[in-house]
Amino acid sequence: MDDVVVLGAGVVGLSCAVRLAEAGVRVSVLAADEPAATVSRIAAAVWYPTRTEADPRVLDWACRTYDELADQARREVPGVVLRPTRMLLRRAVAEDPWWSAAVPDFRSVPPPPGYGGQWHFTVPTVEMEPYLDWLVDRLAGLGVPIRRDRVGALHEVAGQAAVVVNATGLAAGVLADDPAVHPVRGRIVLVANPGLVTSVRDEGHPGGPTYVHPRSRDVVLGGTFEPYETDTAPDDEAGRAIVARCVELVPELAGAPVLGQLTGLRPARHGGPRVAADPSGPDGTRLIHNYGHGGAGVTLAWGCADEVVALAGAASATRS
Repeated sequence: MDDVVVLGAGVVGLSCAVRLAEAGVRVSVLAADEPAATVSRIAAAVWYPTRTEADPRVLDWACRTYDELADQARREVPGVVLRPTRMLLRRAVAEDPWWSAAVPDFRSVPPPPGYGGQWHFTVPTVEMEPYLDWLVDRLAGLGVPIRRDRVGALHEVAGQAAVVVNATGLAAGVLADDPAVHPVRGRIVLVANPGLVTSVRDEGHPGGPTYVHPRSRDVVLGGTFEPYETDTAPDDEAGRAIVARCVELVPELAGAPVLGQLTGLRPARHGGPRVAADPSGPDGTRLIHNYGHGGAGVTLAWGCADEVVALAGAASATRS
């Protein structure tokens, strides 16, 4: 029997499994979908606490994740790069954002015409396909198997491990009987990179959140934030609107060939992420929840993984 079984193979679940294995715990991953089929694969995946409320725990998770991803970038982990960012503000803001303490080079600078403020900072960005592959390889090197199975109820995994970590994203709404969990649809457009290196954001654009995130071979243009919308079929009109806003923000994008449109359902939760032990878990099993990160999964994953390791600390004592 394993010490811990992690349910879910998105970036949150895989990060948890890595941290647990690094701590010397016998762990396995059980997931309905392989990592490449999770919503994590299509995330824009830039460190930024999107639609996340200020909270000391969240700031700690964000700081820990920033530091881990920055270290991974320095070690040239596939897909991870530190990238300069410009955030344009529609109105003047007197104070720095609550999350700025996590970012070593955060600073306010004079805004361009038409804006009330501007922030400059450097944050990790992640290309998720090679990064998920790296996480899978890291787990294989640590002797952690990833098994495919769809769990309909948490009691189905009772007896498989002393500790169960519920990192199932949207499915946690049903598995944990948590009505606060809900989908938030996000659309992005991929275009060829004309040579951009700096991310640019205008979260207050009247047409919707607008961001331009360069990657090695393309640029992620976004986006939408649509709670409770679940239709993930392509929408040409929405895609054209995203491109128009992004070209307005970064004129160098004009004429960049469109490579495709991606749509995913962010696993959001009213009240923020739930990272906690649950005394109502299956008999004989300690249950730890780690879900509800919304669009901030990459931003919080490693910090939440550290907390899960602490919550699961008793598991190491069960090893034979």
